[in-house]
Amino acid sequence: MEEIKYKVVFSRRRTISIIVSPAKTVTVRAPLRASLKTINKFVLAHSGWIMKHLNRSPGISLNGNGKKYADGELNLIMGQEFVLRTIESVNFFVRLNDHVIEVGQKDINDREMTRLLLEKWYIQKAREILSGRMIEILTRYNDFKFSPSGLVIRTLKSRWGSCTSKGKITLNSELVKLDQRLIEYVIIHELCHLKYHNHGIYFYKLLAELVPDYKSIRKELRNYNTN
Repeated sequence: MEEIKYKVVFSRRRTISIIVSPAKTVTVRAPLRASLKTINKFVLAHSGWIMKHLNRSPGISLNGNGKKYADGELNLIMGQEFVLRTIESVNFFVRLNDHVIEVGQKDINDREMTRLLLEKWYIQKAREILSGRMIEILTRYNDFKFSPSGLVIRTLKSRWGSCTSKGKITLNSELVKLDQRLIEYVIIHELCHLKYHNHGIYFYKLLAELVPDYKSIRKELRNYNTN
């Protein structure tokens, strides 16, 4: 059997779990005291399940089409999959708990309410995370003097981002569901448009300077769609 490459994340937890992201990366979350031998044995025991998920077809839809918003469904955030769990509560809330996304609502069978709560939460997380990434990237590449006139984060139907001739950048809120590498690529791509408002040779020269492996990242990004 093909060797499975994986990353281990230790935390204060009791059990070992495996996450296979749509980006085809395998992460093992393990208790602080778990030995590498024990972790490897666990991975081998679940190798069939891992390979099944690694080999699943691309074209992952992010916009919720086909979702039932029922317990056990998988939801993406920052490239990781979280299992949906609805909780009966007098207060409405959405929160992350380990690799579970918990949605509190009065009627746990009200799937429309689950959808509305999740969508609102995703928009809030997108504004928080994408804005933070933009600030971090602007600081990292301060020498390039990128100076966007504004940042808008909203749901887009057919593109990940855009940059106007006046320097206003718009980012698709659905980006928050993707891995950090993909998020940063899109932000840097749009920042490069502040210098070159086209996809000419100088644009790609600048993009390659900032993201040397941009071609492979762009190919990976095509695994997702927002239609």
